[in-house]
Amino acid sequence: MKFLIVGLGNIGDNYANTRHNIGFNVLDALASASNIVFTPDRYADSAEYRFKGKTFVLIKPATYMNLSGKAVNYWLQKEKIEVNDMLVIVDDLALPFGTIRIKAKGGDAGHNGLGHIAQTLGHTNYPRLRFGIGNNFAQGKQVDYVLEKWSTDEAKALPERMDKMIEVIKSFGTIGLERTMNIYNGQ
Repeated sequence: MKFLIVGLGNIGDNYANTRHNIGFNVLDALASASNIVFTPDRYADSAEYRFKGKTFVLIKPATYMNLSGKAVNYWLQKEKIEVNDMLVIVDDLALPFGTIRIKAKGGDAGHNGLGHIAQTLGHTNYPRLRFGIGNNFAQGKQVDYVLEKWSTDEAKALPERMDKMIEVIKSFGTIGLERTMNIYNGQ
């Protein structure tokens, strides 16, 4: 079995460790813990991770958030992976900081990365792993908020949350989406 794990984010040092780049951060944490390295490839930096006989193709799209669908479509086809065997990791303003929500399908909730993936694939029926970043921003400051670095308290809590997200990825590939949702949603 092969799975495509897509961590959404924006390339470049000015976006590193921002709320919007949680997808990149989670995949970087998994790579670091597993002694694997990302290499530049077409439309994304990629790495391959093996766990319990499963292969996880990890990608961090290099297309910027608003064009994420281009990388997703290319890698699904290149690796011959079904869309149900893909998990997209994304930030979510509607969830309190650190909350995890796994969904089998759904709308983009105004998230440009998810919106472009849906536009490119022609549907929203793909699994996603949402990480709550909270919504502690003044009216009209949403873009600034998602592109800010983590607060001191958030940064302290992130390592444990990253470990939990890595558990979700492994669970998705080994016990399936439904059981993973039952175990981890809301944690």
